Amino acid sequence: MPDVLDGTIGPGRVFDRTFTLDQVPDAYQAMADRRALKALITF
Repeated sequence: MPDVLDGTIGPGRVFDRTFTLDQVPDAYQAMADRRALKALITF
């Protein structure tokens, strides 16, 4: 995670959707529904 936060690794290469902390249930549902492969949770 530190590499993502400091810009060493671009999260777009790993994560395909971004959700806020209060959207965690939506993130899990998106992955279960195959609308997202990996969800990035921001706070």
